[in-house]
Amino acid sequence: MEKILVIEDDRATRKALQQLFEPEGYSVDAASNGAEGLAMFRASRPNFVILDLAMPKMNGQDVCRSIRKESEEVPILVLTGSSDEISRVLLLEMGADDYVTKPFSPKELLARVRAVLRRTRRTHEVEHLYFDDVSVDFAKMEAVRGTRPVPLTPQEFKLLKYFAQHPQRVLSRDQLLSDVWGYNSYPSTRTVDSHILTLRQKLERDPASPIHFVTVHHAGYKFVP
Repeated sequence: MEKILVIEDDRATRKALQQLFEPEGYSVDAASNGAEGLAMFRASRPNFVILDLAMPKMNGQDVCRSIRKESEEVPILVLTGSSDEISRVLLLEMGADDYVTKPFSPKELLARVRAVLRRTRRTHEVEHLYFDDVSVDFAKMEAVRGTRPVPLTPQEFKLLKYFAQHPQRVLSRDQLLSDVWGYNSYPSTRTVDSHILTLRQKLERDPASPIHFVTVHHAGYKFVP
């Protein structure tokens, strides 16, 4: 039985989410604030986290950052009352897999969670990556080039891992946005381009003439280990 951790300060919403997911065969743990939620995450290691942004003691953004530092694998879906696109983009940059704006449709939320879990199950596990003079440990979220550590953001690790799981395949920008960012209507595909550029600058010997993160014109990108 897959376990969902709900971190939400509103009691009615917590109860509604339990009533939504438990009949569908999920086990649901619920926390009423960010600090309690982070402690429950560390104790139980759920399969999925549903996280409210505005909470006492520790806000959702800080909880999201903390969970991502400790686990790259557990999907995070954020509940937000904000219609501010910028804040939601920044949240995805911190490592959230998807978001739903309140008030939300229970059927839509259930469908989103199922879709993310299916995507997670299908994903072939890659714990380590080696190419050129680069070595990456995805479990520890550590990258080394030669003998020097390379700082990567959580989103850069996610993108790099996705490339490692699909070597030599041409991946479109829309596919990357959908599978890595988990948001099909991302404001701009330039986000993908900027992340590829950063990976090249950090991991290619000659970023101006990349041989590992290759542009396939009019199609997307291809990772060549």
